[in-house]
Amino acid sequence: MYWISCGMKRNKQKPNLTSFKTWVYSIRALHTQVVLAFYCLLAVGCTGQTHKTHAAEPVRWSRALLQQSESWYAAPEAIRIADNLLLYQRDSGGWDKNTDMAKVLSSKERAMLQSEVEKKGEATIDNNATFTQMEFLAKVYKATGQDKYKQSFLRGVDYLLEAQYENGGWPQFYPIKKGYYEHITFNDGAMIGVMELLTDVAHKKEPYTFVDTERVNQAARAVDKGIEVILKTQVKVNGKLTVWCAQHDRYDLSPQKARAYELPSLSGGETVDIVKYLMAIENPSPAVMHAIEGAVVWLEQVKFEGIRLERVAEPAARKKYDVVVIKDPSAPPMWARFYDINTNQPMFVGRDGIVRENLSEIEEERRNGYNWYSNAPQELLEKDYPQWKQQWVTRK
Repeated sequence: MYWISCGMKRNKQKPNLTSFKTWVYSIRALHTQVVLAFYCLLAVGCTGQTHKTHAAEPVRWSRALLQQSESWYAAPEAIRIADNLLLYQRDSGGWDKNTDMAKVLSSKERAMLQSEVEKKGEATIDNNATFTQMEFLAKVYKATGQDKYKQSFLRGVDYLLEAQYENGGWPQFYPIKKGYYEHITFNDGAMIGVMELLTDVAHKKEPYTFVDTERVNQAARAVDKGIEVILKTQVKVNGKLTVWCAQHDRYDLSPQKARAYELPSLSGGETVDIVKYLMAIENPSPAVMHAIEGAVVWLEQVKFEGIRLERVAEPAARKKYDVVVIKDPSAPPMWARFYDINTNQPMFVGRDGIVRENLSEIEEERRNGYNWYSNAPQELLEKDYPQWKQQWVTRK
């Protein structure tokens, strides 16, 4: 009633017929909108869907779709997305990256995805590709029992097993794409994402209990080899274990360059996912425990205190803001994404490939278009590691 009363202001002026008509039309329009909203809410309620995305909003492909209630994966929207994933899956068994695979497809787009050119296209584990599609399909198969989703998932398992190097690492792209893509890739959680999925398969965890025994055993062997190469790639400096580079050579396992601004270095970012994975291993070996301890010591040594990042309005910048480092004694600790292997000094690198000491020294496009700092190690050091140490180190 507040909206209506606001439209009828009390005054002593002579009533204006035109204004009155305008007010009536506004009330009618409001009534129509309220009725439409009511029916929309009624329709959503009748579906019984409990997923978090509002029905009026377009659903996009993201890891958030893996966090829905079990019942949602049997709903029409989940089935539609799963059917999309079947179309996007390559002949190799993997998927490409940076694509909204949840969009509503036209008949033309469906035909294109079924074409020979698309089916033989690139597949990768970069940017959460392949292992996230597989997890989604496994959840939908569990909810619906439709065999096509199971078969698509199993093709994904075969793809990951085939893509693994003999030494245990995974390249960013498979079939192999020449260049830095063929390095063993920890960058952005690529290899660890694969390891986590295959570990769950090997342990027959939900929703992967349907996987056959042969593939379960193959997954277990792949995980063992993966752990072995993780331990071998951990960088030693002056005889002491530190952490990992974002990518390592597929042959000699040395730290390697990727893009011009991603030089051989010690990673304060990717290391967190690796250590968390190692800490999740049941009955860790002395080598695994030593690796965790070495990484934790290094992370403690290289943290920054008393600074924080702030976005400052900058109309001339591409993103209309600039990321700057601010002194703040109350700020939580932070870590650089890359550190020099020999000096532990932070590295900030532009597209020219030249290392600078400060974030402000690289070009605006890279400064504001890349995550140069992270606070992810804080939870690892203050919560995860103490819990792990109490569980395992004190028992050994």
